[in-house]
Amino acid sequence: MKFEQIGLGGLTAELSRLKDILEDLGFVLAGQWDYERVTFDRKFEHKGDVYYLRIQGYAIEGDVGSRYALIKLLTPILGKHYYPHGVEYGEDEHFPSTIVSTCEELLKKAKEAIESLQEK
Repeated sequence: MKFEQIGLGGLTAELSRLKDILEDLGFVLAGQWDYERVTFDRKFEHKGDVYYLRIQGYAIEGDVGSRYALIKLLTPILGKHYYPHGVEYGEDEHFPSTIVSTCEELLKKAKEAIESLQEK
């Protein structure tokens, strides 16, 4: 499920500030980063199922492994984990409304915080 209506995709932020904002909202910088891309995940458990809200981005200046990187965000996505295959993000997935509404609130908070950085 894509969260295009939030407007987070396309925003830019310096990586260390982005990391602070998203970690405050319960996201972790996933281990699958490289020098150009980052992935932040927030895990949800609901009635025995596991879901991941994922915010991805890529460096438009600098690189992720250095002291400075300017990250451009992509549209956040929500996926359901299937053991042992991994996370599915397809449009055919069903997501509980409580998870979806929580994701929307978190993403709105993230957007507001990132936009406030750009105003300074």
